[in-house]
Amino acid sequence: MSAKAKGWALAAAVCAGVWLVQNGSHDLTPPVPSAAQAFAAGPRAHTDAAADPLPPSAPLRLSIPDIEVDTPLMRLGLDGRGGLEVPPAADRNLAGWYGGGTSPGADGTAVVAGHVDNAKGPAVFYSLGALKKGHRIEVSRADGRTAVFTIDAIEVYEADAFPDQKVYGAKGRAELRVITCGGGFSEKTGYQGNAVAFAHLIGVRPA
Repeated sequence: MSAKAKGWALAAAVCAGVWLVQNGSHDLTPPVPSAAQAFAAGPRAHTDAAADPLPPSAPLRLSIPDIEVDTPLMRLGLDGRGGLEVPPAADRNLAGWYGGGTSPGADGTAVVAGHVDNAKGPAVFYSLGALKKGHRIEVSRADGRTAVFTIDAIEVYEADAFPDQKVYGAKGRAELRVITCGGGFSEKTGYQGNAVAFAHLIGVRPA
């Protein structure tokens, strides 16, 4: 299985929508990014320059201050069927990174994913769709450094139109994708797609 396929397997696995399925909530649903936050709307007024990539180092925590996310990151490997493991759904504040790919801050495209909800309610990336271009994502790493990313776009894709290469392909710099459920919702099958935050490295805070 290619890294690209593994990444899509992870994206799909975090989209059970168990809380909305079990509780049938129509009053409290995840925010949806506006068209202004998509790539098609163009860059924001002051695009931050990319920073030089870091050596590989395992990520420990991820924070997104604008949506009050501060989550530990677990390493995700493969399960017994060759698909990616996912963070335990019972832990509402836990995300994971694909440990067989790029580590956040290193050259390439790193992938982080987490649930939008679980059986008890909103989970770690419930508010991902509320982010805007220019918001910051910070990843604390095992080498003591913190990789600082800026968001380039937030887009939502239906499952049958998920752009693998656009999301997972290397861009010649250190990039990050944060993925959770999105798109339409069915009480029978859960979420129909994914919300994806695209970001690139703009700086590093030393240990």
